[in-house]
Amino acid sequence: MSSALTKPASGTARPPRHFLDIKDHDAATLRRILDTASAWTRAAHPRPLAGRTLALIFGKPSTRTRVSFEVAMRQLGGDVIVLSGNDMQLGRGESIADTARVMSRYVDAIMLRTDRVAKMEEMAAHAAVPVINGLTERSHPCQVLADIMTFEQHLGPIAGQKIAWVGDANNVARSWIEAAAILGFTMSLATPSDYAPPRDLLAWAAKAGAKIETTRDPAEAVAGARCVLTDVWVSMADEDADRRRAALSPYQVNTALMQAAAADAIFMHCLPAHRGEEVAAEVIDGPQSVVWDEAENRLHVQKAILAWVLRAI
Repeated sequence: MSSALTKPASGTARPPRHFLDIKDHDAATLRRILDTASAWTRAAHPRPLAGRTLALIFGKPSTRTRVSFEVAMRQLGGDVIVLSGNDMQLGRGESIADTARVMSRYVDAIMLRTDRVAKMEEMAAHAAVPVINGLTERSHPCQVLADIMTFEQHLGPIAGQKIAWVGDANNVARSWIEAAAILGFTMSLATPSDYAPPRDLLAWAAKAGAKIETTRDPAEAVAGARCVLTDVWVSMADEDADRRRAALSPYQVNTALMQAAAADAIFMHCLPAHRGEEVAAEVIDGPQSVVWDEAENRLHVQKAILAWVLRAI
């Protein structure tokens, strides 16, 4: 039986440990998750989640998020239920709040991948179990922790380093900005004016003491950077595909742009990638690319996040 069914009476239970955004956590917590993920890649890890059940709820398609979370939970000894909106009464009008209340009686944690951050926030507000952000239009924290883990595997501690983002300042880029504020590295972003980071996020980062640089020039952004990142120009919810491609075409990460970065710079992309658009094939398939390590590290970071939200580390 799920331990969610045997929680203490209302008012005595500890509040759930959600993992919704990087900015919600201090450096010690992020380092605990990253260090656990790293340690578990080098040695056999325990199975602390035996008897626990994770619900994966998908409002948007997924490859890496679904597979990495499902495998992660099973490797930690737990069970998984995978659901889409069409599998649930959510697809027929049941509220997110009521869904959260019901799911909290069945499972020990919920991972939600959705198109609106308001849905994530409503789920977390009404769930009595941890909720993990598997992606919203605003942020993608699990991806960025896997990216940071990958950087540190290849180039050592990220604190004090310069990381460059080229293209649309989308949900992944926004989580990178949050991480820069918490973990103490410089984030330099080259974007067209219409696809720049939100002003409120930049104001928050400045107040938090983050070193954030913004420019319209990709070469300026990557100069001296030890990691160059990008993402697709057109995402699943974007309806202005032609306009986006026209605005972002000068922001392709190609060999010439990588040569403007540090000599040992690595290239990362959260995938799926569109070769010939945001990244040239010779870059993503070349020697500086670490995208497959990055994809693998989603699994390791997911294990550590699950263990953290369920208080197993």
